[in-house]
Amino acid sequence: MLPEHTMCGICGIAGFEGLGPDARDTVRAMNATIVHRGPDDEGYYSDDRVSLGMRRLSIIDLDTGHQPLANETETVWTVYNGEIFNFPVLRDELRARGHAFATRSDTEVIVHLYEEHGLDFVHKLNGMFAIALWDTARRRLVLARDRLGVKPLHYFVRDRKLFFASEIKALLEAGCPRDIDPEALSQFFSFEYIPAPRSVFKAVSKLLPGHLLILEDGRLETRRYWDVRYPGGEAADRSEEDIAEEIYRRLRESVRIRLVSDVPLGVFLSGGIDSSAITAMMSEAASGRIQTYSIGFREKSFNELDRARAVADYFRTDHTPFVVESSQVKELVPVLMRFLDEPLADASVIPTFIISRLARKHVTVALAGDGGDELFGGYDTYKAAKVAACYRKVPRFIRRGLVKPAVSLLPASRKRLSFEFKAKKFVSGAEYPPEISNVIWWGAYAPADKERLFHPDFQASLGADPYAPVAFHLLHGPGPEADTLDRLAYLDLKLYLQDDLLVKVDRMSMANSLEIRTPFLDYTLVEFAATIPSRLKLRGFTSKYILKKMLRGRVPDSVLDLKKIGFDIPLGPWLRDELWDFTTDVLSPAGLARHGLFQTAFVQKILAEHKAGTHNHRQLLWPLIIFQFWHDHTIG
Repeated sequence: MLPEHTMCGICGIAGFEGLGPDARDTVRAMNATIVHRGPDDEGYYSDDRVSLGMRRLSIIDLDTGHQPLANETETVWTVYNGEIFNFPVLRDELRARGHAFATRSDTEVIVHLYEEHGLDFVHKLNGMFAIALWDTARRRLVLARDRLGVKPLHYFVRDRKLFFASEIKALLEAGCPRDIDPEALSQFFSFEYIPAPRSVFKAVSKLLPGHLLILEDGRLETRRYWDVRYPGGEAADRSEEDIAEEIYRRLRESVRIRLVSDVPLGVFLSGGIDSSAITAMMSEAASGRIQTYSIGFREKSFNELDRARAVADYFRTDHTPFVVESSQVKELVPVLMRFLDEPLADASVIPTFIISRLARKHVTVALAGDGGDELFGGYDTYKAAKVAACYRKVPRFIRRGLVKPAVSLLPASRKRLSFEFKAKKFVSGAEYPPEISNVIWWGAYAPADKERLFHPDFQASLGADPYAPVAFHLLHGPGPEADTLDRLAYLDLKLYLQDDLLVKVDRMSMANSLEIRTPFLDYTLVEFAATIPSRLKLRGFTSKYILKKMLRGRVPDSVLDLKKIGFDIPLGPWLRDELWDFTTDVLSPAGLARHGLFQTAFVQKILAEHKAGTHNHRQLLWPLIIFQFWHDHTIG
């Protein structure tokens, strides 16, 4: 028989000294807010110090895998959200050491590992997870989050009690204060997302990936248990062919262990390199035809459906495409606020929700290619960093007196990633150090824009460094002497991937009770990729050089030779045309006045410029639209 797995949501309360009689009811109420994460089952455990809850989505036969789950003596209890992909090996090792298993669930491995290894248990796990573990003997609560942050975990402390949950809405249900964190909001408009450990609420923190949170003896401690290191020595002296073969071996194995399921599995197939690589590996390892799903648009420069169809035909998959229309933005944005909990201005949340809803009609699990760009140098910003290093050598009077004014005069284009768009983005960030340039190129509001956006009173409440999360992560990342690409890739793993892409995928897939597995983010593959010299990732201006070398002959040549598009929607033209009434209604002076955080005149100015076509302000307008909807839905 196959092993049992679950995807779900978890929540709970732990007292520093004890819990009152109402804790159990509070946890039940918290659990009810995340029913979409696990519509198939729920479970609870309570004693005088802790109350745990979980919701479960069935992936494989779960007759005996009900959570919460305990060891033989019921002294260690756990609820968890995720998958432990190496649990069969771990279970065999634990049985050899005398542990008895009552289920086939990967959940049970967690409690026995903790019995055997204490807090070091987490080092043994290969998977995506958010774990809450209660040690009744030590009166110790352990929260753990997986190394890359695939699964979320949030918490807050009030009245000597720790509240935690997979999603913030459960904490709000428990009475968490809704005061907005000004620094977090400022960072949202810089990054388009809110970097951990902050959240939009002052009281709520996100447990960082690769960390434990331990409550014991009335004290709360955060402990890092993993980080990726650049560079390492494993690949430094190996040939290109050897490195490519090692990537193939590791990625294929990563896909293989993610195919264990009693339910149908699919692939999110964009037609790009990463999703095509996953499809290729899956076609080798899976039995039967693969189901693939793609999203496209009528606007040609945004559409990848032809690419995806070519890959689907090559691997003979059962392929389902879907075209997104502008009308769905108006329909879905209010709906998505129920699942985002805090502002996220990545417009691809909309097609991610749609493709998740589409796939869920046929499958319960889908694989996706997230992580490939960070591991193998796939982003255009890495190429831009190379250009900027040369650009900064040009005399300042030419850069600022000639180039920047000339670029500002370029007419706005309706095409995705047009020369005009890229040129304006480039000069907006090129003067900064590469780590900050990278954020500006990705993000929405440069510092000068935010000064014009925020009301002076709100601006006065902010700290001096809008990019503090960059410095925070570089404290543990590659040093200033390291290769620039390694530093940028590390930051993209810790910021853009962790707090934007994975949040988007988790919330939008779980909103549809769909599990997403990400083979590129197997931590052993991540660790190996970090040892590959950056010259084999970005060779000249050829991105993903070594990954393409591995894939040559395994996927259609057209996949490797076509220019990267990326997963985005034609938001700029939509906001100017079909969605103009929607945009002006959301950003009306009356709507902005409800909280008074922004300068209305500036918002009206960028609206007028966008409508006139003199500027493409989609990256300034969309975060405002998202914030307005979030504020009305959550704050009122």
